Formats: sequence, structure tokens, C-alpha cells
Amino acid sequence: MKIRTLLGMSIITAALFSGCGIPQEKYDADMANLQKLVDETRASNETLEGTLQQMKADRTALETEIAALQGQLEKLTDERDANAAAVEKAKARIALFKDMLIKFKAMQDSGKIKIKIVNNKMVVEMASEILFPSGSEKLSKDGKSALSDVAEVLATIDDRSFQVAGHTDNKPISSSKFKSNWELSAARAVSVVEHLIEQGMRSENLSAAGYADTQPVSSNETSTGRAQNRRIEIVLLPNLDELPDLSSLEKMVN
Repeated sequence: MKIRTLLGMSIITAALFSGCGIPQEKYDADMANLQKLVDETRASNETLEGTLQQMKADRTALETEIAALQGQLEKLTDERDANAAAVEKAKARIALFKDMLIKFKAMQDSGKIKIKIVNNKMVVEMASEILFPSGSEKLSKDGKSALSDVAEVLATIDDRSFQVAGHTDNKPISSSKFKSNWELSAARAVSVVEHLIEQGMRSENLSAAGYADTQPVSSNETSTGRAQNRRIEIVLLPNLDELPDLSSLEKMVN
């Protein structure tokens, strides 16, 4: 708009100059000045237009950066909340373990059970000699009594699952009832599960597994070591929300 105005003024000025008998030299000088003004104004306008476009581009870039920063902030907030929740769950889990240790202290002191932490899981270990006659899966009277005391504590934990694991030494079993230590260890685990259910534990919170002699805790070269390997373990299993998040591996398995 400003350039059009200047051009109009130059035409009018030229007409006036030509009508008033102004010398050609002055006319040419004035026209040159006007043309210079027009050129400067056009250049200034182009500069302003370029500046405006750059400002628009800068604004778009800033808006994109702000959106990215907002996304990072939301992610950090979610991670903070998740970490806080994980800390609270860890505290609750430790409190549960401490409470169990206190309740099991008398049994542990008497030698009926042994409490261990294995792979970040609490394990209640009981020697097979306390629970079963040699080569049998039938619980002894003393074994039932000891398991009843254990069940009394475990039954108070409603939101946890337990695996009863049977273990043997490496001496092959020679029995018409059991073809191998695998069968003996599994049968003993099932017997323990059945007794725990009879004592009030929920069946859906229990499972049984036989490991034979595959997970020794001592040497099988001595009678003492073999006795330690013959055992029942009641493992306090982690809840699903305590397990690592494997969602990032879904694409690999699908």
C-alpha cells in the first residue's frame, strides 16, 4: 500500500513539474530521489515480510518444543508416581516378611523350620525327617503337628500364593510305589498341600512341585549333606505387580 502511494505521488509530482516548466535537471533529480525512496521502501517491506515469516517459524518451533517438554514432564510425573507406588509396595512387602519372621521365631528356634531368602523370595524350609517316614509320602504325626503350626501363620496372608516344593537327595529310590525321586518329591509336595488346605489355607493360593535331587543345598557326598537336601520348601511367591514389566518384549514373542 505504501509503495502504491509513493508511485501515485511520483506521477502527480511529475505531472506538476512538467506543467510548471521546471528544468529537466531538477525534474530528473527529484524523480531519482522518489525512485530511491520507492526502492528503499520496497526493500524495507521485503525485510519486514521476511522477519514476519521467521517469527512465525520461530513460534511454530517453540510451540513444538513446548509440546515435547510437556510430554516429557507428564512422563516424568508418571514415573515419579510409579516409583512412589513401588516404594510403598516394597515397604509393605518387607513389613510382611518381618511379621512372618516374628511369628515363626519360636518354630525356627526349636529347629522345626528354617527361614531363608532365596532369589528375593521368602522360603520356609522343613526337613523331610520331621515330616515323613523314610521313602514315604505319608505325613507323620509330628509332621502334621509342625505343618499345622506353619499353616496357622500362612493362613493369615490372603493376598499371596505359595508353592510347596519337594526335594530329595541323589540316592535312587527303590520302591514299588515310586519309580524315581521325581515321583517321591512330587507326592510329598502334594501331601503337604493337602494338609495345609485341611488347616484352613485356601487351595487357590497353593501349588505343588517336585524337584527330585536337582536343587541340592548341600553336598550329597555325606549323610549330613544328604539329610539337608531331603526337604520341603514353602515358597512365598511374588504378586504379579512385583514382577518385572516385560511389555517391551511383546513384539518379539508375537
